[in-house]
Order: sequence, then C-alpha cells, then structure tokens
Amino acid sequence: MIPNSPVTSVCIRPLVSHSATASRLNSSVNRRFVVLAIIHLLAPRSLSLVSVKPREDQLKLDRVFSWKRWAITWRLLGPTMLLTIAAVTIIGVWLLALPLPLAILLGGALAPTDPVLAADVQVGPPKTGEEDEVRFGLTSEAGLNDGLAFPFVNLAVALAAAAATGEPWVAKWVLHSILWEIAVAIAIGWGIGRLFGWITFHIPADSKLAQTGDGVIAIAATLISYGICEMAQCYGFLGVFVAALAIRHAHRSHDFQRDMHDFTEQIERIAMMVGLLLFGGALVSGLLAPIGWIEAFVAALILLVVRPVAGMISLSGFRANLSEKLTLAFFGIRGVGSFYYLAYGLNHMDMDVGGGERLWAIMGLVVLLSILMHGLTVTPAMRLLDRLHGRDPDAGDDVSAVAADAR
Repeated sequence: MIPNSPVTSVCIRPLVSHSATASRLNSSVNRRFVVLAIIHLLAPRSLSLVSVKPREDQLKLDRVFSWKRWAITWRLLGPTMLLTIAAVTIIGVWLLALPLPLAILLGGALAPTDPVLAADVQVGPPKTGEEDEVRFGLTSEAGLNDGLAFPFVNLAVALAAAAATGEPWVAKWVLHSILWEIAVAIAIGWGIGRLFGWITFHIPADSKLAQTGDGVIAIAATLISYGICEMAQCYGFLGVFVAALAIRHAHRSHDFQRDMHDFTEQIERIAMMVGLLLFGGALVSGLLAPIGWIEAFVAALILLVVRPVAGMISLSGFRANLSEKLTLAFFGIRGVGSFYYLAYGLNHMDMDVGGGERLWAIMGLVVLLSILMHGLTVTPAMRLLDRLHGRDPDAGDDVSAVAADAR
C-alpha cells in the first residue's frame, strides 16, 4: 500500500495510476503508456519538476497583470482554445468515429500549447525588454492554458461515467471541475506566491533568500504550490502559474528574478531533453503503428487548419498587424504535456478504452509533426517578424550577453 503523504500524492501516485490504466490495454501498449507517463513526470509540465515551464514562463513576463494589458492572452485562452476543442471534438466524432467522450478528451488533451519546444516564440529573460505582443501572447497562453484546458478533460470523464451509470453530471462538473478547481487553484497559488515573495524579498533579516542567489527557490515554490493544490483537489498547473505571477509581482526589479529564471531554464532544458529521448523511444517501439491515412490527415488538419483558423477568428478586431495575427494563430505548438491529459482521461474513464492505442498514436503524431514543423519554422518566422516591425532580431542576444558579463 502506498503511504498517503503529500510527497507520494504528488510524485508517485500519478505514475502508479497511469500504469494501472495501462493494464487494461495490450502488452505492447503497456510499455508505451508507461513511457509516455514518465515523459510527463520528467518534462517541464511534470510532477517532480512540475510546471517549471509555467514557472519559467511567468518569471520571464515583465508586463504587469491586468485585464486590459493581457487582452491578447484572454483571446487565446478563450475563443481560440474553445474553438480548437470544439473543432477537434467534431473531427473526432465525424472523421475518426470516436465516442463523444473520447473525442472531447482528444480535444481537451490537444488544447494546451507548449512553446518550450520552440524557444524563439517565448519572451526574453526578465528586464531585457524582449516582450513584444506576439511573444507575450504565446508565452502567457502556454502558462495558463494548462489549467484551463483541464475542465474539458474532466468533462470527457464525466460524460463517460454518465454513459455507464446514468447518473447526472452537469451540476458536479460545473460546480467542482470549473468553479471550485479554478477558483481554489487561483487562491492557493496567489497565497503561496505572496508568502514566497515576502520570504524571498521582504523578510526583515540579513538572510533573505534573494541574497543567496540560489534559484532553487523557484522549484520549492513550484512543488509546494502544486502539492497543496492537488491535496485541495484543484488544478495544480494553474496554481503554480498564479504563484509565479505573485512572486514576480513581489519585487519586479530585483536581480534575483533573473537568477530564478536562469535556474529554471537550465532545469527545463535538461528535463525536455530527457522527455524527448523517451518520446523517441516510444516512437521506435511502435507508438505510431495504428496510424492510417485518416489519422495522418486528422493530425495535419489539427495543426494546419484548426489552430490557425481558430486563432484568426479569435483575433478578429484585435489591434495588431496581419503578420502578428498570423504568427499568433500558427504557432499553437503541441508538446509532451498533452500526453499527461490523455493518460489522466483514459485512467479515469469508466468505459471501454479499446481505442486508447489509436488515441496515443494520433497524439504522438500531432506532437511529432508540431516539433518538426514549428521547430524548423520558428526562428526564420520570428526573425522576419522582428524585421517587419523594425526590431533587430539579434539585439536580444547582445542584451543577454551584456547582462551575463555584468553578472
């Protein structure tokens, strides 16, 4: 029996539960299922380093939080994500002939974006000024849509349970999966972020954590935020992002913000390398074996049509140049975090998951194509965008080099 403690709840139980789900599938899928669960545990959205990616994203952002200043974020989180989930659900039902719960699960799992796999679309380090509208929009979207896509994964689970038992699900889904889990995650994240901000920057002592220059405080805040959110049955990813927002707000101009950013960025790169190696192992072991022409067509449709069209619809009326809108719409990068949502959904569904192998294959193909397509095009696209708007694409490198020399 696994002991019931915060550590096991955060770091051990998810992998055990994912492996339990794998036992319902055939042996060839079992190995890939466990490998992909481990990918999530080691990747920037993972448990042991959970949400280092949103932590690092938020530590980068210089823009003060407000509804007006973050208008681009709300468009990408609201209409863009909802249209994407709806379109993928329709594609899943009509083209892939999936049951409605599995189609919604596929849409919810593919909703989150992951610019870690294409760093040029992210904003620069704190206080460097590398925060144009496109980079800010894509970075803030990726930090927040982890938690805000989760209600749709829970919707798929609720529909599957209702189909099996006939029990009502609407009230529980709205009150718990939407209102409770989002509101409590924001409250916990904000409280922990404020606490860590005070301890780090404002505690009246000579031993302030900010004076140590040790960026590991970012990992500590991440794990504590995530663990408490999970114990409160709310969205840990969202809580971590809000905690990071509060820490960044505690002392926006302090040099220790850059120390925390640099530390988490190094951890992020190491973890992503391990995650991609495991993903490659899953690919060569036959992850894409169930792929046929219809699955390949759907993967291309999601990346080349669904996200760009949803993005352009959502950005209509927004004050930005066409080149910026096209860039925001196109770079909806999918990453290994999507595997976690799929594993979570399949594990909690009270229905036959015989189509699980097919869903894993589609997810793997979408992520693989996104890594290749967005990874190869992001640098020339962002450099061209900078030139079109009168920015020197090499200026950020010069600023970072000067800052590193000064340190």
